[in-house]
Amino acid sequence: MLNPLAQELNQILAGTTPGELLSDLGTRIFFPRGIISQGGEAKKFGKVANATIGTTIVNGKPAILEAVHKYAPELSAGELVAYAPTAGIPELRTLWKELMFRKNPGLKGKTTSLPVVVPGLTAGISYLSDLFIDENKPLLAANPSWDNYALVVETRRNSQLHTFNLFADDGFDLNSFKAAVEKEAETGYVRVLLNFPQNPSGYSPTNAEAAQIVKIIRDVAEKGAKVLVWDDDAYFGLNYEKDIYPQSLFAEFADLHENVLAVKIDGPTKEDFVWGFRSGFLTFAGKGLTEEHYEALEKKLMGLIRSSVSCSSTPSQSLALRAFSDPAIEGQKKAYRDILEGRYKAVKKFVSTHTSKNLEPLPFNSGYFMSFHTNINAEALRQKILEEKQIGTISIDSSTLRVAFSSVEENMIDTVYSAIYECADKM
Repeated sequence: MLNPLAQELNQILAGTTPGELLSDLGTRIFFPRGIISQGGEAKKFGKVANATIGTTIVNGKPAILEAVHKYAPELSAGELVAYAPTAGIPELRTLWKELMFRKNPGLKGKTTSLPVVVPGLTAGISYLSDLFIDENKPLLAANPSWDNYALVVETRRNSQLHTFNLFADDGFDLNSFKAAVEKEAETGYVRVLLNFPQNPSGYSPTNAEAAQIVKIIRDVAEKGAKVLVWDDDAYFGLNYEKDIYPQSLFAEFADLHENVLAVKIDGPTKEDFVWGFRSGFLTFAGKGLTEEHYEALEKKLMGLIRSSVSCSSTPSQSLALRAFSDPAIEGQKKAYRDILEGRYKAVKKFVSTHTSKNLEPLPFNSGYFMSFHTNINAEALRQKILEEKQIGTISIDSSTLRVAFSSVEENMIDTVYSAIYECADKM
């Protein structure tokens, strides 16, 4: 028997694309009117005292040890140790939405939900899988792709990760993508994850490829399929070539068709060089969806957050909110982006002037990584490079070796890649 609060949210979403796309857990989940909800009401209306939340209050403020506060003296006690709201600090959510529209001018005039704060992008992917993936609802993603997708979808949700071939003729394999999307659409539903710049390849689509990707999704939606598109934008903005589509594809999918629900998975983790903050955002958009629909999706998402981590880290959100409001941040980010671009160019130069009988660099033009397709076992190659050269790399699968040039100083690029090629040629 469904909880009445879940039934209420399901009724709001009835007849919409997100309502039809919900998983078994997505149908059952709700945000309880318990401690957190009642505590929120008390914050607004409890003028005499607020005896709802398990926080030690001294002189009207959360208690904080000086041994903690002295290391972040500019932040108040509330910014450091108070519980954050389940969906995140409201001012941060509003500011992130403003920044998202500023960075993606294609969103102008379109509606989205208010971003919900999650404890990192991995958690965001996990929560979306809870909402929309189950044994009978597979997810489509590129091959190769980040190994955590399979761990979440197949192991946690007991579903299947269907794949399309990522590359053909030194670019995005549009034919494989089209065939895979159309095959999924035969069931009436498509759930697809697009990750650009892509991990592990470091590839982003060109303007022409982006237009075709959008067309393929629009075509199946127009034929009646309900489509859920996840835009994993973990490495957003780190583009190193001129012909790369400059925005998130979320800007295209946001009001593409009534049958398309788009979700943007992003955050400051890589984009703003704060990997350990573990703060991410989930934002929904769909043509014809109302504020009531967005709020229903938000409450279901809040139910997942509440039932797992309760809320995301307050200090990370507080620091992010302050940093995003600092006028110097863009110049500082550009300095680091320039460093990454210098490393990218050094790698590009190396692989364009060296060959190996056992290595073929996959196309790359953005992000933190590049990868090799190998005709030898990638794990055996990884171990050989580590043991003989003391250089760490990642084997994504049996034929894909990932190298994170983001963590290699530019003056070490030739040393690292020479070692990789040497070890590969010895095998």
